[in-house]
This record gives sequence, C-alpha cells and structure tokens, in this order.
Amino acid sequence: MNWIAIGPLSDIPRRGARCVYTPEGKVAVFRTQDDQVYAIDDHCPHRGGPLSQGIVHGTAVTCPLHNWVISLETGRALGADEGAVRTIPVRIEGEHLFIALEALASRAA
Repeated sequence: MNWIAIGPLSDIPRRGARCVYTPEGKVAVFRTQDDQVYAIDDHCPHRGGPLSQGIVHGTAVTCPLHNWVISLETGRALGADEGAVRTIPVRIEGEHLFIALEALASRAA
C-alpha cells in the first residue's frame, strides 16, 4: 500500500479532527480520547455536513448540522439513520501519521 505522511499525531487534539486535502476530496482525520486515529471522508451522508467540525465521542462523531452519529471505525451512520462515508486506513509510526492514498483512489473509481 502507498502511504503518505500527513503530519504528527500531536497536531490533532484529543477528541478532535484535522482535514487533509487529497485529489479525491477532503479527508477528516480524528483522534479519540485514548489516541486511536481514524480517517473518513469529511462529509456527512445525510446532507454533506463537515464531520471534522463535529463532536467526537468514543469511536464516533456527531455531525454539527443535523446530529447524525457516524462510526469512525466503519463510516456507517448509527442508530436509526442510514448511510455511510468512506473510511481510509491510517498508520501511526511513532508520532507520525500516514494515510493510504490507494484506498482513496480505489473507492473513488
């Protein structure tokens, strides 16, 4: 897999997110309270809200527009809502984060 460096873990606050701009769109990279890192497309499947601006709780994020809860692990909407966003593999080496660009390209096709 082709991994691209996206910066240090310390650039993302616990229970927060940062955005990475790629040729296939904007990716939100999340850090949980216990330092797990996930990457998903930065748009809610409901109405395209910016998930990177949502509230992180456990391994989920709540969209700031209409309160849809999205699993950071699977990209799927939780509860009664239906829909999903693309998940992107993340690798941590020491303090450095990497995402798999091949996963973006293969899912965009």
